[in-house]
Amino acid sequence: MRRFLVLVYGVSCYLIFFGTFLYLIGFLGNFAVPKAIDDGAVAPLLPALLLDLGLVALFGIQHSVMARPAFKQRWTRIVPRSVERSTYVLVTSLILISIFWLWQPLPQTVWRAEAPWLAGLLTTLFFTGFLITLLSTYMTDHFDLFGLRQVWLRFVRRPYEYPPFKVSWFYRLIRHPLYSGLILAFWATPHMTVGHLLFAAGMTSYILIAVRFEEQDLVSFLGDRYRDYQREVPMLVPRPGRTYRPVDAGERAPSGMR
Repeated sequence: MRRFLVLVYGVSCYLIFFGTFLYLIGFLGNFAVPKAIDDGAVAPLLPALLLDLGLVALFGIQHSVMARPAFKQRWTRIVPRSVERSTYVLVTSLILISIFWLWQPLPQTVWRAEAPWLAGLLTTLFFTGFLITLLSTYMTDHFDLFGLRQVWLRFVRRPYEYPPFKVSWFYRLIRHPLYSGLILAFWATPHMTVGHLLFAAGMTSYILIAVRFEEQDLVSFLGDRYRDYQREVPMLVPRPGRTYRPVDAGERAPSGMR
């Protein structure tokens, strides 16, 4: 019975996150959701600015702290290892939902693409960024990254092993295509408002800080294999005409560290 509940919990956390991810697309794109980034009553500038900055900071702190190995070691003394990743995914989702709910619109225009071709191009880049992000998760291990593999192995009574570190597809061009996709999606918009700019700048700043800590963790875990990868492959922006040859599977990288 307990194994079944663990499985249900993991699947539920995954579904909540996937719904949150889809809502994020509508939230930033200002379409198909009850409350988008520029929707709602306009509050005084300073309180709105402070609240929005606080929400972005809350996301960054949670996302970074819970991903660190030292925190995981302490955290898994409280929660079972099989649901540690699912719980991380759930908390991330809840904070994103809080951002959607509490975000204060700052609808003043920073730029607007008047030409139809330019607006169409920016909209295409917006969706492309989210597509890159999603596809990147499947190029490592999507189900491990979001906790489903862990709860399934617990359900079938099989021991957990980290997925092997591998370099394929987008990861042959840049080390963190998931982050690159998100940055592209955050900034590619035909109508940039002050609120959208604040969100994009805050989340991009978080990514640029967090990726450094993630790289340190990967070097500590994988050693020279990852150092060689760092030397050959850029972090976020590809080098034209250069790709990285696939490496043999062997070393294994923890969830959230690929």
